[in-house]
Order: sequence, then C-alpha cells, then structure tokens
Amino acid sequence: MHVIIVGAGQVGSSIAADLAPSHDVIVVDYDASRVEELNYSLDVLGTVGDGTSVSTLEDAGIEKADMVIASTDDDETNIVVCSTVKAVADAFTIARVKDTEYLRTWQRSNRAFGVDFMVCTNLLTAESLARMIGLPAARDVDPFANGEVQMAEFELSEASPIAGQTVASADQFESLTFASILRDGAVEMPRGETTLHSADRVVVIGSPESVQEFASTVDPEEAGADPEEVVIIGGSKIGYHVARLLEAQGITPRVIEQADDRARELAEKLPASIVMQSDPTDIEFLERERLGDADVVVTVLDSDERNLLVSLLASLMGVERTIAVINTTEYVDLFETVGVDVGLSPREVVAEEITRFTREGDAENVALIESDKAEVLEIEIDEDSILVDRPIRDAINDLPDGIVVGAITRDDEFITPRGDTIITAGDRVVVFVDTDVVDTAAPKL
Repeated sequence: MHVIIVGAGQVGSSIAADLAPSHDVIVVDYDASRVEELNYSLDVLGTVGDGTSVSTLEDAGIEKADMVIASTDDDETNIVVCSTVKAVADAFTIARVKDTEYLRTWQRSNRAFGVDFMVCTNLLTAESLARMIGLPAARDVDPFANGEVQMAEFELSEASPIAGQTVASADQFESLTFASILRDGAVEMPRGETTLHSADRVVVIGSPESVQEFASTVDPEEAGADPEEVVIIGGSKIGYHVARLLEAQGITPRVIEQADDRARELAEKLPASIVMQSDPTDIEFLERERLGDADVVVTVLDSDERNLLVSLLASLMGVERTIAVINTTEYVDLFETVGVDVGLSPREVVAEEITRFTREGDAENVALIESDKAEVLEIEIDEDSILVDRPIRDAINDLPDGIVVGAITRDDEFITPRGDTIITAGDRVVVFVDTDVVDTAAPKL
C-alpha cells in the first residue's frame, strides 16, 4: 500500500517503523528536523508541511494513497486531516483521538468526520490496564475468538516456581499452549526440553480458565485470587475509564484525585467506586488509607515522574503490584528496571492498534508481541489453507520455522491443538507467528 502518516511524533514514528518494511510510507509533519530524521532512520519519504492542507497532501502523493493515518497529538487536527483527505481522494482514513466523545459520535455513524476507522488513546489504554488488572502477573493480555481464547505474556521472576523447569514439566494445563519464549530480545520456539529461566517472558495461548491457572503457577502469591483491592492514582480520563471498566467486572476500586472539582465529578460518575480527594504523594494520607494493603496500584497521573514516584512509594509500602502509565515510551524499560512492575505507554498502545488494523488482511484479529517481535493471528480456515484436513504435525512441516498453532475453536467449542489434531474448514485458529516469517506464512494459513 501507499500510506501517508500525518504526525511524526512517537505514535507516527512507531507506525512508520512497523509499516515501512512492507509498504510505501510517506510521513508529513511541520517539524523539518523530525521528518529528516525519519528519512534517514527508516525507509520512508517525508514531506514538511500542514497535514490539513490540500497542497501538502498533494505533495505527499494523496492521489495514489491507499491509506492516510492522522496521528498528531491534537484530536481536531486529526479529524480535519481525514475530512480534507475525503474531499480530494478515496484513501482509507484512520484518526487517532483522545476524547471518547469523538469516538462515540463516530460510532453512531461510522462515516462521521470523513473517518473510516477511529482509535481512542484513552479508552484503548484503559482497556489494556483493566485486562492486566483482571489477570494478575500478566504483562499483556489479548482476547480472541469472542473471548473464548486468551493470549497472555508473563515475565518469570527468580522466585517463580516454574523458573528452572522444562516446558514439559511446567505444561500441566489441559487447554494451554506455550507459544513462545522471549529471551534476551530474541523469540524462541519452546520445545518440551526447553528450560525456563528467570527474566524469560513466556507467551501462552489458551482458554481463559487455563491462562488464569497458569498465572497462578507463575506467581502463586500474586495471582492466587482475583484482585480485591485496586487503587487508581489519578482521576484523569484514563483513570476514569479504568474505574468504570473495573466496576463492570464487579470490582470496587479506590480512586485518589487531588483536584476537588474533578474528585466530585468522578464520585458522581462512578457510583461503585470509592473516590478520595488528596495529594497522592502525601505519605501520611497513603498510610492512613492503608495503601500497602492494595493488590494493585495503577498510576495515571499527568506526569511520568510523578507516576514513577507514587509507584515506588506504593512498592515500599507493600503493594503487591504496580502498573504505571508512561507517556514517554523510551522510559518504559527504565521505569521497570528501577521498580515499577509494569509500564504501559498509551502511545505504544494506540500505535499497535493502528498497525494491527493495517496488517489484518485475512486475519479476524491480530495482536502484536512486544510491538515488533511476533504476531498472534486469528484466522478462519478455508479450503485453501495449508492447515485444512491435515494433522497439525504434518501441516506445520510445510510452513517456515517460527509458527505455533495456539488454539482452535469450532462451533463455539475450544479445542486444544496437538500434533494429531485435524483442522477443518470453518475452524477459527489462533496462531503465533514470528515477525521474520509472517509475510511468508500468513498467505498460506
């Protein structure tokens, strides 16, 4: 495809990096130095100018564009970009927004604003946080097959009971498949004799029940039960949506918000939550409210530094798990190194969602592992698939290395894939694919 990306910030750059290997990408931005930097670092072209301007879009080749992605940090600018594109071309338009009101308007009429697909940063981030809270010990969670299948990623600590075991010993679950091990930045396909080490990141695919059981095995103390005490530090829009989603799961979160007016507003909007007005860095307040008893503390303040500070305070007070929203993507690894259990970048979440949409093709659903290490695809099998009417062990030999069949659903029934399992037309299959072979393997599945 010929893809134009308007906005060369962290989101736009991440999308460009993901799409450049297989598409013609042009990046548009006001900042000439940023455009030049991407020209040199990625295999993309650049245009300096205003993405809402027809002349700038023409300079970027709008007449031959298949897709335009508006990913600036301003909602209104992104919407105007898409509207302008629709006035002069037939390209598919994707807009990134933060305000859920724009998303609701678009959902009521998906032709609104001239936007073909809209992603909301705040809502996507909140949904990702809620999934991680609901599955303690997990670093990432994605649903497939209408929720009948889950993919989850776990990092093994030195204290994990399965660190040091082989995959064969650790795999004691009826409806679970070890899809991959991420070790030292590389993707390894697990075999029965593969030994699991601390610091490994293990990706599993299975029924939600089996994934939950596996979480309990990875860290029995942390994942022994559903979280009962969840504290959300910060009443931002992300914080509000996390609380709302947890309420829907039957959890009563505590929300700490410093601004009095915002705290009152949240108390009215969140009837099943406990909203408290206080400075979240006030140690006496945190001790008085027994923050250390919390199962999970999620920090969603407006500053990365404050999120780090409060997360570290929570850990010192005895909180079992801290999750911090980190707006500067480059800080995620640093924050996790110094003590945050899980760091989540909203920009990375939305970049993955947009990239996921552009990669779907014949896949019903796609999840990206560590942004670019691998993909998990949900595919409905047809008569042309290399997998159809063959035992998996035979079919997999005709595919490149780096592919694991993780789960099968047939007529709403979960089927655990084994070597002698025969996949039939109409089955939905969830497959782990190393990024290095995805372009070769995906058309055959």
